[in-house]
Amino acid sequence: MHPRPTTIGVLTPFLDGFYFNAVVRGIHEAVQQRGHRLVVVRATPEHVEAPSLARDLVDGWIVVLTTDGIERLARAGGPLVTVSTCAPEAGCPAAMPDNDAGIRSAVSHLIEHGHRRIAFVGCLEQEDIRARLEGYKATLAERGIPFDPGLVFEAANNWLSGGQDAAAAMLARRGDITAAVAGTDKNALGLMSALQAAGCRVPEDLAVIGFDDIAEAQWAAPPLTTVRQRFDGLGRLACELVLAQLAGEVVPPGPALAPTTFVQRRSCGCNALQGFLRAGDAAHDDDLGDLLARQMVALLSPHPLPPGTPPGSVWPGVTRVIEGFTAAIEGAAPPPAAGIDDACQQAVRLTPDVESLMGTVRLLGRAFRRRRARRGEGGDGAAEDRVDEFLEQVRLSLMLARLDAEREFVGALGEVVRSDHEVSLALLGGTHEELRSLSWLDATSTIWSCLGLWEDPATRERLVIVGTYSRDGSPTPPIGSVVPREAFPPAALLPPSSVGGPYLVSLLPIRTLQRDWGILATVGPGSLEIAGDEGSVAIWGALLSAALERDALMQSLSEQHASLQEAFERERALSAAVRALGCPLIPLVEGVLLVPLIGELDGERARQVLETVVEGVSRHGARCVLLDITGVPRVDAQVAHALQQTHGAAGLLGARVVLIGVRPEIAARLVALDIDLGDLAAHRALSSALDELARGGLRAGRGGAGAPPEPRPGRRRGRA
Repeated sequence: MHPRPTTIGVLTPFLDGFYFNAVVRGIHEAVQQRGHRLVVVRATPEHVEAPSLARDLVDGWIVVLTTDGIERLARAGGPLVTVSTCAPEAGCPAAMPDNDAGIRSAVSHLIEHGHRRIAFVGCLEQEDIRARLEGYKATLAERGIPFDPGLVFEAANNWLSGGQDAAAAMLARRGDITAAVAGTDKNALGLMSALQAAGCRVPEDLAVIGFDDIAEAQWAAPPLTTVRQRFDGLGRLACELVLAQLAGEVVPPGPALAPTTFVQRRSCGCNALQGFLRAGDAAHDDDLGDLLARQMVALLSPHPLPPGTPPGSVWPGVTRVIEGFTAAIEGAAPPPAAGIDDACQQAVRLTPDVESLMGTVRLLGRAFRRRRARRGEGGDGAAEDRVDEFLEQVRLSLMLARLDAEREFVGALGEVVRSDHEVSLALLGGTHEELRSLSWLDATSTIWSCLGLWEDPATRERLVIVGTYSRDGSPTPPIGSVVPREAFPPAALLPPSSVGGPYLVSLLPIRTLQRDWGILATVGPGSLEIAGDEGSVAIWGALLSAALERDALMQSLSEQHASLQEAFERERALSAAVRALGCPLIPLVEGVLLVPLIGELDGERARQVLETVVEGVSRHGARCVLLDITGVPRVDAQVAHALQQTHGAAGLLGARVVLIGVRPEIAARLVALDIDLGDLAAHRALSSALDELARGGLRAGRGGAGAPPEPRPGRRRGRA
């Protein structure tokens, strides 16, 4: 048996979105480079299964952002690292952005622009944002600017709405505040949109700087100046910290800082590209070699290029671009167009920012003009034409590469939409067997999966395998097998491609508000980075939970239907027995007959009662018939009519009918229905009728002497 590979576990409240997706991607890249396995659990430490779920698989845990209940995970032992938040109670290291240095660079930049009334906007519930606020206050103090608590505007969240709400309070102090730094780019973008909607110009009336450098910052109007933190870099740092612990190194608790970079755009009042180009004009780069290449890489790279690092190590194609540029100047043979196209595709992978990409072309043009001016080569029109043609070639190639990247993203997004649509149709419209067979995963990029439902939802200690899926033929757990939560999913059965390859293992709790169903384990590629925090895998979990809930409801309804059907069959059998019993006729004493009735009285039974009473009166010469309706469940107008008919027929033969079992509720029902029983006598119980019978009060026929019967229910005739 092969030894189990080193496995890193990640606990994250979400699997998708620009932050969570990038952090997990960074962890996965670091794990993949080292040939290890990654298991991602969509949960938080306070989730009841987290400390023991997959414990037999995972060698060290990384907890992203939410640390509620982390003490339990820490007590379980093993390497532990947090991301974007510190957890002193766990005594573990934390991968954190350098919030202090980042916010200091932003505030200092605004002060250098001449601003003194600088606001801070952020959600102070998050540790990162509180650290940025402290850096903001410290920078003001160092620059001799008094801190004004009234310039701190607390946002309700880290999203657009948080910044928009803060803008309303800032507008009330319009004119007093000249700049603002936000705790996140989302807050900054929401702030800018609300300010602009109110007629406030950015940056002319109020300069704005964010923190994060998300993709939307580049497309804002104006483009957002911000502090760049690499979320994937945070993930890689966290992975390095947990692997160092696994290697036996002593890693001190507390923050380990990932670098941040100040990124100038236009929302602060700068023209960053123009400033960069002017700085390049001061350089002596007559040889058009390494220095120009370094400037171009600096324009595109998210991180400064360290001294001594060749620019080609960051952008290999920059060498080909410089060669083509030099050839155009000197009239030499140009490099193949395919080489330029490849270099431009590499540039787009470094940054999608169109302004920066076009800046490389402007940098080349300015270098050419500067070279001509220094050398006094103003009359070479042919060289100028060749350079213009080459720059147009590079510009066009960059735009096509950028369009290709956008087309690829849109295509991938369309594939996600199509896949999610097919999965939703399969889960919400499929059969019970299709749901648990996991065949709906054919519409996804998942290569392996198994679904385990809790054997006992109350204890959640063991999972019963109810469904499996394998696209590549890898073995799966037997259906019906039981796996302890510590060993789920079975490590020995996970496909080899989950180790050091492009795939990661995801564990998704399947639960609704009413019930915790179990865990879905999948092996597949990471999620596409999209704007929201709920992507495909989370959608699958929600749909699967709803489908399981639906199946449980349908099963419950089916059981209720079977129970009702069984009750109906019993009732029908009883009714058949009653019909078989018919209408018994019991002679009590001479001239008195007892007819006990049981069950419903429909038209057929009413005729049977009438015929039985007429025959009995004739055969026995009876003068009184006690018609006992105690066993009749319902007396309505139809039943009353049948009783009146029976009473009338007996009267024609000289006998009277007395009703037995007219309970108060039956009497009230007859009154409510306005039913008149005429002179039909009634008794509540057979005992009272028998008492009168013993006294001779019921022997007489119609109009005979004796004790008067009990009052009859129904309306009274005539007037008093």
